[in-house]
Amino acid sequence: MESNPKTFKQRKPTRLSEYDYSNNGRYFLTVCVQDKKTLLGSVVVGDGVLDVPEMRVSRFGRIAEKYIINMSEQYEGVSVEDYVIMPNHIHFVVGILKQGTSRTPSPTNQVIPKFVSSFKRFCNREYGYNIWQRSYHDRIIRNDAEYKKIHTYIKGNPIVWQKDKFFVE
Repeated sequence: MESNPKTFKQRKPTRLSEYDYSNNGRYFLTVCVQDKKTLLGSVVVGDGVLDVPEMRVSRFGRIAEKYIINMSEQYEGVSVEDYVIMPNHIHFVVGILKQGTSRTPSPTNQVIPKFVSSFKRFCNREYGYNIWQRSYHDRIIRNDAEYKKIHTYIKGNPIVWQKDKFFVE
């Protein structure tokens, strides 16, 4: 009997098992392009007085941005509060604010995964094929100080692109 030469690395769960991701709150999400391909655009030195590096999105990046902006309309009580499109990944801050209660609440841990899945599916439909890595990274934003730190990181991400863990030449 031949063994399969392709072995898959066991993925470590990144989600908190005891946390209800449908709770009100803010979440910092990162979705990556498969194999770190720089399909979403490039970081270039700006044309301004300070020549600060800035992100120039490609056709793929413009499509992703369109769906980022539209995602708040797709999900009641869910909004994209902040984002940055980088050459091979996107960072989002997603806020969940549900008014009142429902007789049929969203199942535990479903809002964020559905949001990411829908975003990828909408983009891929327009791209004509899948460009995204299978999973994504999320972090619960626990307080205002952490939110401010993440906001600063998002806004400054193009400036420090060459030091980013996702950087590829």
